[in-house]
Amino acid sequence: MTQPNFGIVVFPGTWSDRDCRYAISTVLGYRASFVWHEDLNLDGYDALALPGGFSYGDYLRAGAIARFSPIMERVTEFAAAGRPVIGICNGFQILCEAGLLPGALIRNSHLEFRCEWVDLRVENIDTPFSHRARVGRTLRMPISHGEGNYQADRDTVEALERSGRVVFRYADREGRSVSSANPNGSVNNIAGIINEEGNVLGMMPHPERACETLLGGVDGNAVFQSIADSVMKFRLP
Repeated sequence: MTQPNFGIVVFPGTWSDRDCRYAISTVLGYRASFVWHEDLNLDGYDALALPGGFSYGDYLRAGAIARFSPIMERVTEFAAAGRPVIGICNGFQILCEAGLLPGALIRNSHLEFRCEWVDLRVENIDTPFSHRARVGRTLRMPISHGEGNYQADRDTVEALERSGRVVFRYADREGRSVSSANPNGSVNNIAGIINEEGNVLGMMPHPERACETLLGGVDGNAVFQSIADSVMKFRLP
């Protein structure tokens, strides 16, 4: 059976696209290719990744202009068909702007750009993005953002928590979700969420930058391996 095929969506200003392809293809051995934001053909792709960067220079708001790129209508259709879509950092912002995920990513509460390693507690492994991990396990990945402060209205946050749609949460090394482990002010230390159907994930930390020991760790591989496992399972008759 052929390896899963990842499409990596590239907007003007995207810069983590090559990192994603390196992690997915060179390190893990899956197929991966770039999809320019003006392309309208997603045939043959099993999963999509919207990488980090500064799409359209983050003018207006982070992800606000990319939301109107031609490819986003196809991304919405792709997600509606039940196929996995992951948005990383700026990709998370774009998914929120496009209405594929609730809430918004606003300026970090301390108004500083943060580029550092963080610890994430895995809250839900019953997703296409996290089943390679275990509940309560702490994953270490880097962040790199100035607008990673996840906020939503109270009802939305309560619904996310109640339905297990918070997949990753900022925590300390012992797995405690404490304020000192929150790098940007996100409500409830939220670092990654899924949609109601469970096939769209947005996360601020960069799993593609945690793919080799030389880079500082390999915990990010579990995210892409989980996606690949889910794709292959979906393909089975």
